[in-house]
Amino acid sequence: MPSKLSAKTSNKQLNISQAQELKVLRKIVEITNSELDLSLTLKEVVTIVNDMTKADSVLIYLFDEKKRNLVLTASKTPHKKELGNLVLKAGEGITGWVAKENRPVAITNGAYKDSRFKNFDVLPEDQYEAFLSVPITDNNRPIGVINVQHKKAHEYAQNSIDLLALIAKQVSGVIENARLFEEAKMKALQFDSLHKVSKSIISKEYLDEILNLIVVVTAEMLNSKICSVMLLDKKGKELKMMATQSLSEAYKKKPNLNVNSSINGDVIKNKKPKAIYDVRQEERYSYRDLAIKENLTSMLAVPMIVKDEAIGVVSVYTQEPHNFTEEEISVLQMVANQAAVAVENTNLVEETLKAKEELETRKLVERAKGILMKLQGLSEEAAHRLIHKKAMDSCRSKKDIAESIILMEELQNPRKGN
Repeated sequence: MPSKLSAKTSNKQLNISQAQELKVLRKIVEITNSELDLSLTLKEVVTIVNDMTKADSVLIYLFDEKKRNLVLTASKTPHKKELGNLVLKAGEGITGWVAKENRPVAITNGAYKDSRFKNFDVLPEDQYEAFLSVPITDNNRPIGVINVQHKKAHEYAQNSIDLLALIAKQVSGVIENARLFEEAKMKALQFDSLHKVSKSIISKEYLDEILNLIVVVTAEMLNSKICSVMLLDKKGKELKMMATQSLSEAYKKKPNLNVNSSINGDVIKNKKPKAIYDVRQEERYSYRDLAIKENLTSMLAVPMIVKDEAIGVVSVYTQEPHNFTEEEISVLQMVANQAAVAVENTNLVEETLKAKEELETRKLVERAKGILMKLQGLSEEAAHRLIHKKAMDSCRSKKDIAESIILMEELQNPRKGN
């Protein structure tokens, strides 16, 4: 009889565990199909973990990829000031150790006495007895840590550890997708701002500023060492460096690129992006020595197209060998589109101002010719030749000469000038 009872109890525990896992999976599916807001996603994860473990505290730390540290991102208890600000370096504290070693840690009591423990005065959880921590990984790459804590000593059964590991495994994809969604929204806002700024450009000075802004933002977004914008000259034969965030004077001052004998020239002619895994090994790359000196490896170049005409190239470089993804190519193409809009708007404004200037000059010259014809009895052709000669002799514009003639006439006839 006792053996049967034990078997029955064991089966009951197994059924409960399976039911919990199914409940978790159902909730994870719901999160996956909901709005990809990272903060809301993490709140849901905290709720799920809390329901499963009945813990006094649930904390989630996520990796900041750029700074390579763990940031407190979600919590069961209120930590408004600490969220987003409390930081652990990789390997620091039990949490950092779990992320670095990609292994769970379960401590029944006296967690704050563990040699790996790091104390934060702002966290009352630091005095909790029991501590369970599991890594959140994506393709075996650490992206965060889930911590479960109890105020009193607590034995973490293996099935509880396995269940928390299952939760971490299931939500890793949700967290990554939510993070990508947040990054996409940020990129959209950044480029919407660039688009609005580029539409308001009214001079070449402003164009220089917006192009410099574009390369800085792009280098940061794509985590590239160098980003640059090169524009095609009026003859369509060479590409000239217009903007780069690189601090290297050698890179800034590199000679123009020949369209017919360069990779960027191919991008111009084909109107298609071009990715090179290692420019240092690419024979057609024009500046391999410079790439070696500046530690440049992979390159992605996309065309700047306006009205089906390629007017320039936006390029990014990485230090480490890198296979550019479709998303990265799309992002850089978006950058190139904004840069192209900026250049086109500047050209249109300059053409409009030039046309306006020419019209104003013609009006002044016509008026000056009329004055010369009347005062000196000259023909229209002779009056025009005189204005032209005066301009040539004095190295001034015909507009300046015409204005001088009109001013003299007004000084001699003040009433008429008024």
